Amino acid sequence: MKVETVTPGDYLGDVIGDMNRRRGTILEQVERGTNTAVVATIPLSEMFGYIGQLRSMSSGRASFTMEFSHYDPVPKNVADEVIAEVAKRRAALNA
Repeated sequence: MKVETVTPGDYLGDVIGDMNRRRGTILEQVERGTNTAVVATIPLSEMFGYIGQLRSMSSGRASFTMEFSHYDPVPKNVADEVIAEVAKRRAALNA
């Protein structure tokens, strides 16, 4: 997903750190008056719960928009976790 987060400068480091934790790739930062817009691509699966986290770390002063960007292959470590979870559920159903 293409995510654009607009935040006051005081919270910029926290916002960028959170995007990185969500496997995001920062594309650009643009000054908008006293705020900074951070544009990044982040997997949709990592975006669940983002608004709560964003409001918490910015005292409700930041906002974001999100739109589809492109498809990417899933990283091997994430694919391995998904495959293991499916195998575990199948084994539980067959037991």
